[in-house]
Amino acid sequence: MTEKNGTGFRAAVITSSDKGYAGEREDVSGRVVRELLTARGYTIARYVVLPDEFDLLKKEMEDICDSNVADLLITTGGTGFAPRDCMPEATLAVAERVVPGIPEAMRQSSLRITGRAMLSRAVSAIRKRTLIVNLPGSPKSVRENLEAVLSDLAHGLEMLTERSAECAR
Repeated sequence: MTEKNGTGFRAAVITSSDKGYAGEREDVSGRVVRELLTARGYTIARYVVLPDEFDLLKKEMEDICDSNVADLLITTGGTGFAPRDCMPEATLAVAERVVPGIPEAMRQSSLRITGRAMLSRAVSAIRKRTLIVNLPGSPKSVRENLEAVLSDLAHGLEMLTERSAECAR
C-alpha cells in the first residue's frame, strides 16, 4: 500500500499484532499512524501487519532500513508486558544506534495522562538512514505518543538523511 502527500520524507508502518495478522481484529492503530503521518506530508512507502514474532519483525525492519524504503519507520504494538510482546527486542536487534530521548519524551508526555505510561517498553533507534520509533498498540496511545514527538522528528530526519547539516537555530 502506498499513500502520497507533500514532504520528501518516506515512512513505513509495522503493526505487531497476532489478532491483526490473523484478520481477527482491524488494525486501527496502524491506521492512526498513517493518518497522522500523511497529515504531516509523509509518504507512506510500506505498511504491514505482522504477528508478534521476533524473527519476522526483525527481518521486516532490516529490509525496510537496508533497502532504503523509508526515512522513518513507525511500529505499533508489542511494547507491553505480554509474554509475546517483542517489538523493543526486535528493534534493538537491528539497531546501529539507540535514540533514548524519543521514548523518554513519549513516556513523559503520556505520564501526564496515565500512570500506565511507565509500563511502556518502547525504544527508538537508527539503522542505516532510517529512524525507528516504537509506539504502543492502542489507538489512543498511538495518537498521544506520536503527537508528542512528531513535530520534532523532521529535524532529526533532516540530519539523518543529510538534507541539513545545521543543528543551530
